[in-house]
Amino acid sequence: MPFSDSLLEDELPAQQSVVDYKKSQKQRKVLAHLYVNGTCTLANLATLLHSSVPSVTSLVDELIQTEWVASMGPAIGNNGRRPVLFGLNTKRNFVAVIDVSIHDTKILFMDTQRHIVFRDDIDLQLNNHSSFLSSLVSYFNTALLKAGLSEDELIAVGISMPGLIDARRARNLTYKQLNQTEESLARWFSAETNKPVYLINDTKATVLGESRFGGAQGKKQVLSINIDWGIGLGIIVNGEVFHGASGFAGELGHIQVDPDGELCHCGKIGCLNTCTSAAALEQRVQRDILSGQVSKLAIFKDSVDQIGITELIDAAHQGDSYAIDILHEAGYLLGKGLAIAINLFNPEIIIIDGVLTSAANFILSTIEQAISKYCLSDFRNDMTIELTQLNGSAKWLGTHTYVMENIFANH
Repeated sequence: MPFSDSLLEDELPAQQSVVDYKKSQKQRKVLAHLYVNGTCTLANLATLLHSSVPSVTSLVDELIQTEWVASMGPAIGNNGRRPVLFGLNTKRNFVAVIDVSIHDTKILFMDTQRHIVFRDDIDLQLNNHSSFLSSLVSYFNTALLKAGLSEDELIAVGISMPGLIDARRARNLTYKQLNQTEESLARWFSAETNKPVYLINDTKATVLGESRFGGAQGKKQVLSINIDWGIGLGIIVNGEVFHGASGFAGELGHIQVDPDGELCHCGKIGCLNTCTSAAALEQRVQRDILSGQVSKLAIFKDSVDQIGITELIDAAHQGDSYAIDILHEAGYLLGKGLAIAINLFNPEIIIIDGVLTSAANFILSTIEQAISKYCLSDFRNDMTIELTQLNGSAKWLGTHTYVMENIFANH
C-alpha cells in the first residue's frame, strides 16, 4: 500500500507545519528504503531524497535516537575514506507474524530485516468458533515468553489467514464465528495483546512477499497463484496489492470451470477449488482407489485416508500413470482459470506457490497449454510463468511487509 494512504489524522498537513510534515515524509522514505535495501550511505540517501548530506544526517540522527536506525559500520572498499553504512536497527522493533491455516498455526518473531529470531509451530487448526481466537492469544503469549522478548521490544502483530478478509472492518467473513464481539478481529486481538494488529488474507500476503522480495521484485503487474488446500490469486497492480472494494479480489478458486461438477462449500457448482485444490485432489484419489482404480496408490485401498497430496505426487514421480493424469488434468484446469485472470489483468509475471509446486513437472506444462488455448496470444508474449524461489517464506515476508509498511506510513 502507498505510505501516504495511511497517514494518521494528526499528521495531516493542515495540522502540522509544512516543515515538520515534509521531514516526516522524508523519514518514512528513509525507513522504507532501508527496509527493502538493507543498508545505505548518507550520500546515497541524500540522492534518494534530493536533499543535502547535512540535512539527511540530521534526519538519520533523529531515527538513531528513536532506535529505528543504527550504524552498520564502514562500507566495503579500499579507495580513500570509507563511508558509514546505516540500516534498520535489528535489536529493537520486532514483529510477530502469525500464519494461520486449516492445518496448523505458526508464530514467528522477526526483526526489522525479516530474519526469524524465533518460530513456534502449533497444532492449532483454524475453525469457525470463537474459542479459536482465545486459544491463539494463549499460544501467542506462550511463544512470546519462549522467545525471550519483552513487550517493549515487540511493536506489532501481523496475522495472515485464509478466507474473505473484509479489509475495511478487519473481519474474516468466511469464518464469521471467530469474533467474540461485534468489533473487528484485529481490534479484539489488539486489546488482548496490547499491540497494533494487522490482518491480511494469506494469498495477498504471499503476493506481497513475492513482489517485494521474490521473483516479482521490480515488477508492477503481477499475479501469484497459491495452489494449496484452496486456490487463491494474489494481484499486484501498479506495484501495490489489489484488494478490491471490500478486500475480496482474487478469489480465483470460486470461478466455475465445470458446470456439471461437484458442490463447493461456497454453495456453487464446479468451482476451481473442487477440481484442483490439494484437498479436492486428495478426496478424488481416495474415492477412485476405493472404487478399484488401478494405481500404485491401491496399496492404500484398506486405509484410503492415508492417501494425501504427498503420496499422490510421490506416485507420479514413480511413473504412476493414474497419478500423472490426475495432476495433468489439475494443471490444465488451473491454466484455464488463469487465462481469465491474464485477460483481465495483463500481468508481466505469474508466480506459482503452494503445496502443489512440488508437482511442477506434471502441472506446469498443462497450465501453459491451457493458457495458450484460452488466452489471447498477445497477452502471452511479454509474460513469464515461474515457480516461487522463496521456499515457503513468501507469506511470512508479505505479512511482515504489510505490518512494516503500515507502521512506516504512520511513523
